Amino acid sequence: MGKVTATAERTIDAPADTVRERLADYRDVRPRILTEHYRDYAVVEGGTGAGTVARWKLQATSKRVRDVRATVGEPEHGVLTETDANSSMVTTWTVSPRGEGSVVRVVTSWDGAGGIGGFFERTFAPRGLQRIYDGVLAKLAEEVRGQ
Repeated sequence: MGKVTATAERTIDAPADTVRERLADYRDVRPRILTEHYRDYAVVEGGTGAGTVARWKLQATSKRVRDVRATVGEPEHGVLTETDANSSMVTTWTVSPRGEGSVVRVVTSWDGAGGIGGFFERTFAPRGLQRIYDGVLAKLAEEVRGQ
C-alpha cells in the first residue's frame, strides 16, 4: 500500500484573492465549476470556506465511483484543504499570485490499494484525476473571467 497523488495546475488571469474567494464558495460557485464527473453535489453545512461540509459522488471512470464527504479546513497561506470523512483522501487547492494573475494548483492524495490493484491504481488514477481537475480549473478560469 502506498500514497497515490494526482496534481493539476493552471494559470488564471485574475488576482489570487479573487480566485481564492471563488474557490471557497461551495454553495454557489463550486457547483458551476464542477464537471460531469461530479454527481449529487450538496452542501451539508456552511457554504463558504472553513467549516463547510459538502458531499458528492466522484465518477472517475464508468466503474469507479467515490462517495466523498469533504470538510473544509482553515485556509493557511493561500491553501484550501478538503478532507474526506469517507476515506484517506485529502485535496489541497493552492492559489499563488503570478504577475497580474494567479496560479492554481490542486493536489489530491490518498492511501492506495496494495498488490496488483494498487499498481494499476498508482499508474492510472493520477492521470484520470488530473484530466478531471483540468476541466474544473478551466471552468474556474471562466468563472472568474465572467465576474
